Amino acid sequence: MYKLSSKILELLDKQAPVTGIGLFRILYGLVTLQEIFFLYYFSHLIFDPIPYIDVEFPSIPFFLCLWGIVASFIVVGYRYQFAVISNYLFWIVFVNFTSMQRDFDGGFDLFMIGAGFFLMLMPGDRAFSLDNLRHKLSTPFMHYNNYPKQTATVLAYYLPVAICLGFLYFDSAIHKLFAEHWRNGLGAWLPSTQPYYVSALDMSIFLNNELLQKTIGYTILVFQFSFLFLFAHRRLRAVYLFIGLGLHLGITLSLNIYPFGMGMLMFYSLLVPFNWWRKLGGWIVAKQPALTVFYDQQCPLCNRTVLTINHFDIFNRIDFKSAQAYAAEYPALAAISQDTLLTDLYALDSAGRLYSGVDTYRQICLKMGYLLPAGFILGLPGIYQYAVKKYRAIADNRNRIICSSECLTAAKLQSDAWFHQLFECAARQKPKAFSRKLAKILIAIVILQLNSTIHYGLMYRFKVGTKDNVVTATLTKGSNALLMVSQTFLGIAPHALYLHDHFAGYDHILAITYKDKDGNEQWLPFVNEQGRLLAPNWGRVHSMWANIAVTPTIDNTRLQKFIMKVTAFWGQKIGLNLNNAEFTIKMKRIDAPSYWVYDQLHRNFLSPWTNIGTVKWADNIISYDLPNNINSL
Repeated sequence: MYKLSSKILELLDKQAPVTGIGLFRILYGLVTLQEIFFLYYFSHLIFDPIPYIDVEFPSIPFFLCLWGIVASFIVVGYRYQFAVISNYLFWIVFVNFTSMQRDFDGGFDLFMIGAGFFLMLMPGDRAFSLDNLRHKLSTPFMHYNNYPKQTATVLAYYLPVAICLGFLYFDSAIHKLFAEHWRNGLGAWLPSTQPYYVSALDMSIFLNNELLQKTIGYTILVFQFSFLFLFAHRRLRAVYLFIGLGLHLGITLSLNIYPFGMGMLMFYSLLVPFNWWRKLGGWIVAKQPALTVFYDQQCPLCNRTVLTINHFDIFNRIDFKSAQAYAAEYPALAAISQDTLLTDLYALDSAGRLYSGVDTYRQICLKMGYLLPAGFILGLPGIYQYAVKKYRAIADNRNRIICSSECLTAAKLQSDAWFHQLFECAARQKPKAFSRKLAKILIAIVILQLNSTIHYGLMYRFKVGTKDNVVTATLTKGSNALLMVSQTFLGIAPHALYLHDHFAGYDHILAITYKDKDGNEQWLPFVNEQGRLLAPNWGRVHSMWANIAVTPTIDNTRLQKFIMKVTAFWGQKIGLNLNNAEFTIKMKRIDAPSYWVYDQLHRNFLSPWTNIGTVKWADNIISYDLPNNINSL
């Protein structure tokens, strides 16, 4: 406890650029936003008891739109603290009070809850954010060079990585030891040979190299066991960064659980060595400005304009100078009277060409690079004349005030973010007391994680906690109570993904076809002839079909439920009349060996289909003609 408290106190004093945290916030918001779009598209499949027929939650699209607005706020860094708190609550509500978690587990929902929890405590508003601009605009008479460089304690980097990645990896590695194919070094190979799990990219050239696959498999085990203890080592950060990026990029590209891969990838922005951000800034920032703009230093509108443009000038290609102080130093401006000079924004490019008014704004767009299209559009006939008219109306009616010397001095930007209140205000007032409290909180989180790992990794697998033993049964109940709290609010959950007990006996898969209006058999845009789940039926829809509906031991009740959902949803999407529609259920044999087999993916692709039953819709009511025991076929 004392050593942990001392280490926290040491790390509190170390500062790092906030670039990685700002990028993490953007990536988290984008991953959340794409998942909201996914949920909106599949809302009837996921939330309706019978898609389009029995709509239980008609307000779901409305709340998804609200959530989308919140996620957009996170991406652009607007109203940061409000946005991340609202997002955290949205994840908890949708995961725990809808069918998302029960039938459509995305495989990363709890992970996103845990990441969202830490995002509430991180200074995500200090880089690449509109909030940062809003703070600057609150003192507009300061030159942008006078604002302090934004930094944050390295704890804001280490804690989320250690808990959200380190604990996850260690827990996952323990579960992997119980899987035969993982012990054989084929943990990455086996899922990539199963038609239900692969993406549209054919990775056979890699899968058919046994040595490569076993190297990848054993590397993953070593990586996951050691990550928690070594990722923060200065000389190893880059090693873990590149291995982790390769691992999760491979998942994103090769498997159809891309949200999980992207959700893990976003954390690696926090693992980039701090000096790399400084070097990257030195590479992309212009050595000399491409355009020098002169502005009225005592005009509030001009000052705000300068701050805004500089905020979005990520390559520092535009330099701004006070017309009152510097105009006389440039011959091109010396001939212009002071009164005339202050009525417009004047600019000089590197060739000495002079611009004013709308032409200055157009040159700003062109010189900034990524706003090049806007610069061309602004120069188009008609648009240019309209812009000049609007510009003159604003410029000629602006108000000027005389700024005191106090408003021209540097001032520290204040923030209402929780990070500022906890890790800066509270920590600086009583650093030792703060470090002790934080150490206790971290120990509590470690206990919650160990409870999950021991419960599912050991007690569950060794059947500990049966009713025959009062002590172990009581411990199991207490463990379950802790699990409910830790899963709901911190996203702490077992990561026993794609293990032996998942693939053992996974020797048959199902697909659905239908009769079109001409009586011809067509494949439903769900599972194709190879047995692959087609886009966009990936992520949580894949999980519903491949992990719940079709398993090594198929339960007919569950299977019929999801056949009903899939046929009703896709029947509506492709324009079938469910008052009179017939679907055929097909089955094919596949293999999921725990030992390496050459070209196993294509063997499974080429396995023939057989018809095992039919499903009919009549007057929006479904009937099934399926075998009583599909597992015996």
